Amino acid sequence: MSASTPRPGSHGTLITVAPTGAEHAKSDVPNLPVTLDELVATARDCERVGAAMIHVHIRGEDTKPTLDLGRLKDTVQALRAETGLIVQLSTGGAVTDPEADRLRVLDAMPDSASCTMGTVNFGDDVFMNRWEFIVELHKGMQERGIVPEYEIFDLGQLATLHRLLDQYGPPAGGRVHVDLVTGVPGGMPGDAETLVAALRLLPDGASFSATGVGRASLPVLLAALSTGGHLRVGMEDTVSYARGERVRDNAQLVARAAGLAKIAQRPPLPVGEVRELLGVGRIG
Repeated sequence: MSASTPRPGSHGTLITVAPTGAEHAKSDVPNLPVTLDELVATARDCERVGAAMIHVHIRGEDTKPTLDLGRLKDTVQALRAETGLIVQLSTGGAVTDPEADRLRVLDAMPDSASCTMGTVNFGDDVFMNRWEFIVELHKGMQERGIVPEYEIFDLGQLATLHRLLDQYGPPAGGRVHVDLVTGVPGGMPGDAETLVAALRLLPDGASFSATGVGRASLPVLLAALSTGGHLRVGMEDTVSYARGERVRDNAQLVARAAGLAKIAQRPPLPVGEVRELLGVGRIG
């Protein structure tokens, strides 16, 4: 896709909220939504101010990350019943989760799921994504009609994405959507130069969102808007709203993203248009 060609959905902005993640402890971040009731309330609030998709990690009774299949199914059902949001489950879980549990996430039958394109140092830990595991995830989503979001933590992972699509065909729904995750210690930095470099390596016709972790959140948000991209925001990625100011709730981050998208004349896309953009509900 040339620089002069509008990117898919570039007349408006898909806003994804990632409200919880697997890294923050509830004891350290008391306003982090970890129960099902908290997650559903957060989803409703974020939908009201502009989110169209929710990227979900769940927690157990002990508030620690879990990939319990029963809880995942209950979460998908509750979010569908209480909101119109596209429900995307994380297959990353926590860095310690075994591959079998991560593959089993697909049995909860979300609309979408993440598919990370390679191994990356994740702070002091290692987020492992072997080639064989990536292929299993991709094929599992094809079989179930689940739309993947290909998560990219470093530029070389885009080469892996090209290899995957070349060897195993397009995703369920027929659309390729990428999330560029920047600012993770060990991954690509969260700056405009890196974002632009990544865009040159996207598959033809692909749409992309961008995520800036921590202090990279605002620079990456602005860079994504200016290059025809979409946005992922939420307390999974940052718990600071401004210097010295903690995030009040996820809706505060979504509302800021929606406001900046409107200023950029790319207002938040309604869910129906996002479903078309991502191919959700379209098998093939």
